[in-house]
Amino acid sequence: MSVSRRAVLAGAVAAALAGCTRSPAGGPATPGTPRRASEDGTPHALPRTTAATPPAVTRAEIVARYGHRKPHVWSLETPGIIRALPTTDRVLALTFDACGGPGGAGYDRRLIDFLRKREVPATLFLNSRWIDANRAVFRELAREPLFEIANHGTRHRPLSVTGRSAYGIAGTRNAGEVYDEVAGNHAKLARSLGAPPRFFRPGTAYCDDVAVRIVTDLGERVVGFTVNGDGGATFSPEEVRRTVTAARAGSIVICHMNHPEHGTAQGIIAAVPRLLASGHRFVRLSDQLH
Repeated sequence: MSVSRRAVLAGAVAAALAGCTRSPAGGPATPGTPRRASEDGTPHALPRTTAATPPAVTRAEIVARYGHRKPHVWSLETPGIIRALPTTDRVLALTFDACGGPGGAGYDRRLIDFLRKREVPATLFLNSRWIDANRAVFRELAREPLFEIANHGTRHRPLSVTGRSAYGIAGTRNAGEVYDEVAGNHAKLARSLGAPPRFFRPGTAYCDDVAVRIVTDLGERVVGFTVNGDGGATFSPEEVRRTVTAARAGSIVICHMNHPEHGTAQGIIAAVPRLLASGHRFVRLSDQLH
């Protein structure tokens, strides 16, 4: 089906609530071959840097810079949020959130194993709470160049400097709490990966314009989405298939990898071969965003 702006915005409700609050399930990961297909179809290993760096600035510096700034935009489309790839080629970025917390710590092993088998690269936005609940799985995912690990926050909160909430989830209340939400998981990922994450997605994907600037100062870029692929892990497999298959060139597709009990995996398994057959290819965000 066609993916309209209205459908994307409405779907964020499900992404915020259902994607992170349902009962956990899943199991240990099955190691795969850490390769992906290059543009000409030849599998090759992806490089991974090794130098870990702390956030670019301290909490005190962030509070001094932004503690008195008033935001003007609170949206899924706040200026500075990346919502599509800079290309008109038949390229798509699959991104999968793992939100953690009560009911959100499951692991969709079937989904990840399918991506491994088909050598489909993806960007995985992992929350600190999910990592803590899935340490062995995280270590396996972190070793695979096929997957890029990105920052989904420390406590999965909307990113606000004034305490705005989204869909009943309380946001950060000030510049210091924005720093904590970003930098806490940033440090965890940098230590584990050997390099700091480049991309950040807030809980619910909502962010104000001051918070966007804070994330940038911390060395990351806020990433939203073009297509809500699984409605926060509430879509049926057929809905996932239709929505993802209809994604336009350059789309960033958001789905969830923490709800194996729902239709995301089956829908992605159905959609990806159709997209490949129609000439599309898949990339990690860093393959297109420099």
